[in-house]
Amino acid sequence: MIVTVTPNPSIDRTLTVPTVRRGEVVRASTVADEAGGKGINVARALVDMDHAAIAVVPASEATRRRLQDLLCDHPPLRVVPIDGEIRVNVSLVEPDGMVTKINEPGPTLTPREADRLVDDLAGTIDDVGGVEWVVGCGSLPPGVAEAFYARLAERVGTSARIAVDADRGALRAALSRPLALVKPNRSELEELVGRPLETLGAVVDAATELVSTGVERVLVSLGADGAVFVDASGAAYHAVAPIDDVVNPVGAGDALLAGFLAGGADAGALPTAIAWSVAACRAAGTRMPPVTPRDEAAVVVRPTIDRSLTLSR
Repeated sequence: MIVTVTPNPSIDRTLTVPTVRRGEVVRASTVADEAGGKGINVARALVDMDHAAIAVVPASEATRRRLQDLLCDHPPLRVVPIDGEIRVNVSLVEPDGMVTKINEPGPTLTPREADRLVDDLAGTIDDVGGVEWVVGCGSLPPGVAEAFYARLAERVGTSARIAVDADRGALRAALSRPLALVKPNRSELEELVGRPLETLGAVVDAATELVSTGVERVLVSLGADGAVFVDASGAAYHAVAPIDDVVNPVGAGDALLAGFLAGGADAGALPTAIAWSVAACRAAGTRMPPVTPRDEAAVVVRPTIDRSLTLSR
């Protein structure tokens, strides 16, 4: 069982549009709403992989009904009641695959509501039993301190392994606690180490720095350049697959994390992780389509790092 925590869930609205030009009226050809937020995306992908998962989220009663209508118990939700309404994030998808995202900040949580979210997570672990991983995912809503994921890790303790996929201050603060896994993207890793990472070797070095702080595993998503995995043993791997039919890359990082966790969260999980990430890029929204044999066959895992390889932006 894997439990995800999404402090700032959303309704993800995807609009298919022609070329976006500032100041002009843009008419969408298709509109789709999905339940979103990184932890919900990860849990949904895990369930699609036949792996047991529960998503813990804060939500008002109206939001709970809306999320459950969209999810159809896929994945199961555990809802912590709050007063504020859910945010709506909009993705504008152009014909060439360019995506423009507009994310709302989300409802303001009181300190008491934030505490209740951590308490309910602990209760979920006790109630369901057999929890292998607790995964803290995504941005923090207004009112929630940057130390939220660090507090969550402290509360869980040794009851389960902790993974964090967050950014900025929330990720930096989480590194103060022992973590089994962090999954930054390239920009987030650059922000953590305070320098640009232009080559594969630079990414491996930066990930190794995180391991030296006490993180057991680091999985770095690199977009079209695949992913890098570094662990406390000193091993480093680069996995990549060609992507020639990108529709919308939003959610690909969440699919990568879900596949990695489902596959065992070690180097052997990289083919599954990359295949799910590639499949996610074919979907217009954040719901991942099934992985195909073609996706799996396209994955290449390289145990030897080409340190001079220049990364794309």
